[in-house]
Amino acid sequence: MAADFLVSDPRPALTPAASTPVLRFTSGGETLQGVLHLPAGPGPHPIAVVLHGFPGNERNFDLAQALRRAGYAALVFHYRGSWGMGGTWSWGHVLEDAARVTAEIRTDPVARAHRLDPGRLALIGHSTGGFAALMTAADDPTIGAVASISCFDFGAVARTLSDPAVRRGYVEAFEDELLPLRGTSGETLVAEMEAAGDAWRLAELAPRLADRPVLLVGTSRDPVTPHEAHHEPLVKAYEAQPVPRLEHRVFPTDHALSDHRLALTRTVVDFLDRRLAAREEEEKGDGPE
Repeated sequence: MAADFLVSDPRPALTPAASTPVLRFTSGGETLQGVLHLPAGPGPHPIAVVLHGFPGNERNFDLAQALRRAGYAALVFHYRGSWGMGGTWSWGHVLEDAARVTAEIRTDPVARAHRLDPGRLALIGHSTGGFAALMTAADDPTIGAVASISCFDFGAVARTLSDPAVRRGYVEAFEDELLPLRGTSGETLVAEMEAAGDAWRLAELAPRLADRPVLLVGTSRDPVTPHEAHHEPLVKAYEAQPVPRLEHRVFPTDHALSDHRLALTRTVVDFLDRRLAAREEEEKGDGPE
């Protein structure tokens, strides 16, 4: 019987051994540092890029560790202007950095050095990272699957900012989170969101995700991304497109899924186990699942 990745280390021991190498990437002229949770064994291992949110207090290292035990090479990295990285923080830089790192980790030198399978890559994002995961996958059809958790829909929020009280609330909320970030302000971040407008509205991505497995996880006790505003409209839009391999869940928990971490992890790994393998078979010409 296979070991349960949530509670057991892999057995038997394989070679090469599991490891946690530091990787560095270049984006916008700045060096970004990441940690790759690399499974044991010769591979090639499927890749899961885990995108953290704003400012990144929850970076989902528990999820990355579980993904490694389940056989995935899980990368967690920091965007420009966050947690000691050079450059300045902005929503646009988050998108640029996510796209750049996703491309770089699949280059031949990196994939060969770390026994990675460039043809099996998924994006998993939380909050702002969920937004970035969906946006990046929509722009890159070679990404095999995408999971968005407690997603912040910037385009949907931008539509509400004509109300001065709402706008002021976001400025103040963003300002309170800036300590681990550099080069920005609450006003700057709200203005960037306003300028992007509907270009960052996630419902508009449905046609470009129609051929991809998509997992949307909402949270019903979450004042940061209330599921009625950020999750349910996305589910409806993607079902209407349709996005045939859409899966969605709502957990009764807070923004960080503080008391549902194991349920979240099992949901994500189960999704990837089924959907990345299915997509690989389709691309080999074996037909849909």
